[in-house]
Amino acid sequence: MDGRQAGPALGYHTGYWSAGPPPGVAEAVAGADALGLDSVWTAEAYGSDAFTPLAWWGAATSRVRLGTAVAQLDARTPTATAMAAMTLDHLSGGRAVLGLGASGVQVVEGWYGRPYARPLARTREFVAVVRQVLRREAPVQAAGDFYRLPLPEPEGSGLGRALRPTLHPLRADLPVLLAAQGPRNVALAAEIADGWLPLFVTPSSDAAVREQLADGFARRDPRLPPPEAFEVVATLPVALGPDVERAADRVRPSVALYAGGMGAPGANHHRAALDRLGYADALDEVEARFRAGDRAGAAAAVPTELVREVALVGTAADLTEQARRWRGSVATTLALQTDPGDLPDVVAALRRAGLGAAGPGAAGPGAGPQM
Repeated sequence: MDGRQAGPALGYHTGYWSAGPPPGVAEAVAGADALGLDSVWTAEAYGSDAFTPLAWWGAATSRVRLGTAVAQLDARTPTATAMAAMTLDHLSGGRAVLGLGASGVQVVEGWYGRPYARPLARTREFVAVVRQVLRREAPVQAAGDFYRLPLPEPEGSGLGRALRPTLHPLRADLPVLLAAQGPRNVALAAEIADGWLPLFVTPSSDAAVREQLADGFARRDPRLPPPEAFEVVATLPVALGPDVERAADRVRPSVALYAGGMGAPGANHHRAALDRLGYADALDEVEARFRAGDRAGAAAAVPTELVREVALVGTAADLTEQARRWRGSVATTLALQTDPGDLPDVVAALRRAGLGAAGPGAAGPGAGPQM
């Protein structure tokens, strides 16, 4: 199916947990399956993990794909990550999708106690080890700068041995997607992954990201499926409300958090992505207020135009009209972040715009970004 004509498929992103499991999400995940959505996605930062909710909530589903968006590289070794993905794939009957991301310096060094240096090289090595485990062609070995298997002397005893997983993978080609922001990171995803998990990609940035993907496709690993099978699963906040402004108010705090509270000053790749959309001046005020402790003021300073750029907001009719911008975009799936109780109405509004009309997998593997 041509993703340009049919519009992206629709998924549901459960988002981050706060003090506990988000109310209504278990029912929404089951509902996503019943609604014929393509996929369900989970996140992790430094609270809940990404795999356990997929196994628990996913047990109530039978069709929807189960993806991590994202599992952080430093939360697990690459072999442990591959183990978790293979296990979930078996339990779900081949519905697991492994989304990986390098996270940011504050989380990696503050929570995991790992250096954040050279995230692109680290990601490349990590994915290579995961692929070895999934393919199960030989005992896993690595001699990189970040991952060495077996661990050699003097770091190790010299007694380690290269091991092949005892578990036979259900799918040796289990999809591996990369979260990436910035031209080099996006190109890396196109080079070594089965798909890309963008945040704050919009229809207005479509031409630029197509160029970045094309740069990576030119160096694509020949063992991987062709670029036509590449997925782009874009996270998209959606707020249903009585009008655009009041619906936008529900999204502003999240945008303010990403712009002002995710990463250190000058080292926040989320802020950089928003800057590339043309809102750097407005976001200076947002970040200053957020870092000063004025979170309400930071949210209020987020322009409505920016919210409408990165999210869908307003009445059902507003959502339908705004969603039409995504037809023909690079996205093959839109992972919707919305109030769990609103999911059926949101899906109905977006289907009226021609998105996700064909059900599970309609614009997933095989559709690809139309380059």
